[in-house]
Amino acid sequence: MDKQQEFVLRTVEERDIRFVRLWFTDVLGVLKSVAIAPAELENAFSEGIGFDGSAVEGLTRVYEADMIARPDPTTFQVLPWRGERQGAARMFCDIETPDGASALSDPRNVLKRTLDKASEKGFTFYTHPEIEFYLFESLEHGKLPVPVDQAGYFDNVPRGAAHSFRRDAITMLEAMGISVEFSHHEIGPGQNEIDLRYADALTMADNIMTFRSVIKEVALQQGVFASFMPKPLAGSPGSGMHTHLSLFEGDRNAFYEPGSEYDLSVTARQFAAGLLKHAPEITLITNQYVNSYKRLWGGSEAPSYVCWGSNNRSALVRIPVHKPGKSQSTRIEYRGLDSAANPYLAFSVMLAAGLKGIEEGYELPPGAEDDVWELSESERKAMGYEPLPQSLSAAIAAMERSELVAETLGERVFDFVLRNKRAEWQAYREQVTPYELETNLPVL
Repeated sequence: MDKQQEFVLRTVEERDIRFVRLWFTDVLGVLKSVAIAPAELENAFSEGIGFDGSAVEGLTRVYEADMIARPDPTTFQVLPWRGERQGAARMFCDIETPDGASALSDPRNVLKRTLDKASEKGFTFYTHPEIEFYLFESLEHGKLPVPVDQAGYFDNVPRGAAHSFRRDAITMLEAMGISVEFSHHEIGPGQNEIDLRYADALTMADNIMTFRSVIKEVALQQGVFASFMPKPLAGSPGSGMHTHLSLFEGDRNAFYEPGSEYDLSVTARQFAAGLLKHAPEITLITNQYVNSYKRLWGGSEAPSYVCWGSNNRSALVRIPVHKPGKSQSTRIEYRGLDSAANPYLAFSVMLAAGLKGIEEGYELPPGAEDDVWELSESERKAMGYEPLPQSLSAAIAAMERSELVAETLGERVFDFVLRNKRAEWQAYREQVTPYELETNLPVL
């Protein structure tokens, strides 16, 4: 037993932990959990916990259902909402087959494989997400959701529901070792944003899954409803997860080159070019629901066209310039990702696209400094700004042709995502009117 496992066992005993929850996600990014007693921890570390993998979306086929969940002791954290006495803790798991091999369809393993490819090139991949979500009054069946306030961007609402909510949520996140950089009210009524501090991509994906659980728990405590739906209100902005990306070589930021335009290195420019070139084919992963396309094509600074800019929030890829000349701050912001994505798979395809740009030496096209939404269609076409997929159906078609995504996800995950999304699109078409299909109206 290693030192980290010993630490977990000792902490469980000292903190009077009654249940240890083993967490993992299905292919769609839905959190799964099985609770074990402290007495079972040593066996879980040495042998894992068996479960029926065929009952989990996309994990395995029915004739090879036996799977093993093996907890990662480095992810151990006490769950603060369960109280001080006879509390609960959680650990994320890696999913394995009975012979000890990593499950090909485990999203956490997909990300690990992609990170290993980056590591072979000497890179460590860091991410920093800005996570947006809405707070609604308690939902009533058959009625439209009512936001908890009518505030706007950066509004300070004394004793407001959102202000208290963010304070309690951040306190809980930090109690679990998740550092928060900023929080504020967003543009939409009842819309909030909490930004997590930079971390390596695997840690951050774990943190995002924990973040969603914390937000839901605090919402339940306060009698409100938290939604990560990309576009819950037709007349208000959607909820994105704008994500800042960087590659480091040891302690050196590989994206930084002093004296170059925007301090961007050749590596950074090639990485950004990779994101742009492969954006349409990775969109089904970064924006996986019918509702995701209501956000992408609903205006309000949502990116709809494949372009980049240094200070342009209508562009898909943005180069932040808040701290020019500071090497550690040079980064790329990808604005297409929405808050409902599976972070393990989304980070995998984004990293793979960027690495492809570096490997193939892609050239970064000229940047967009105009509001892309204000340009005419002919102007966008003349500037080479191709549209992102405009519907789930179009995103499916783009991914079907993608060797990059197929290789990154692996055959099982790739095939499952396509099957699942084809079924989702068909179900959507059967439930809405032709007018709704034509006008792309949001549906709850």
